[in-house]
Amino acid sequence: MKTLDFSGKVAIVTGSASGIGLAASTQFARAGAFVTLADRDEQAGQAAAESLRMQGACAEFIAVDVADPLQVEALVQRVVSTHGRLDCAFNNAGITQMFGSIETTELADWDKITAIDLSSIFYCLKYQIAAMKRLANGGSIVNNSSDAGLRVVPGIAAYNTAKHGVLALTRTAAREAGAHGIRINAICPGATDTPMMALFTKGEAELVAQFSKNIPLGRFGIPDEIADVVLWLCSDLSRYVTGAVIPVDGGLTA
Repeated sequence: MKTLDFSGKVAIVTGSASGIGLAASTQFARAGAFVTLADRDEQAGQAAAESLRMQGACAEFIAVDVADPLQVEALVQRVVSTHGRLDCAFNNAGITQMFGSIETTELADWDKITAIDLSSIFYCLKYQIAAMKRLANGGSIVNNSSDAGLRVVPGIAAYNTAKHGVLALTRTAAREAGAHGIRINAICPGATDTPMMALFTKGEAELVAQFSKNIPLGRFGIPDEIADVVLWLCSDLSRYVTGAVIPVDGGLTA
C-alpha cells in the first residue's frame, strides 16, 4: 500500500488507545507525522505511544477526558505550544449504547453518551479551529460519526442522536472555517472489528454472521480500512473536500 507523506505535520487523535483511533495514530506516525495520542485509558495509550516510538515513529500520549472542555482545551494548547503547529485532528473518541427503548434509557446514560459522543466533538472543534486560525497554516479535521448518523437504529436513541449531531457540527464548522483554509469532514463507519463492536457480538460467530448479512460486502470492516479514509481526508489528495460525510460501511447505508 502506498503510504501518504505527513513528514513535518502534527496530528491529534482522540480515542487512540484501541480500535480505529489506534489504527489512525499508527498510520499517521508511520507516514511521518508527529502524532499525539489522546485517551482516557492511560495504560493502553502510553503502551501504544511507546510501541510507535520503538518503531522509530514520533508519538506521545496525553491522558484526556474529551467530555471535559478544560481538558480538551489544555490538550490543544499543549500540542501547539510544544510543536508550534497543528495540521490534522481526528476526533474519534466515543462510546456505544446498549440496546433499550427510549423509555427505559437511564437519564445518566443519555447524559454520558451525548457528552462523550457529541459534546466532545464540539469542544474539539472549538479549540482546534481556534488554534488553526491563529497559526494561519490551514488544516484538516475529521470527525468520527457512524452509520447510525445516517440512519436510525431502534434501541439506541442516545447514540443515534449524538452521531446525527456530529454531522451537523461537521457541516457547520466546514462552512465557518473554510475561508481560513481549514477543511472539516466526517466519516461514518459501519460495523468494524473493534473492542467496542465486541460488546455487541460478544465474540460469537453467529452474531457476527447475523450482522454481516446486511452488509453488501458481507463482512465487518477492519480499523485500518477506516483509518485509510481518515488519512486521505487529512492529506493534500483531498484538498478540495470539506463538509463531506463519507460512509465507510461496506455498503450498509447504500
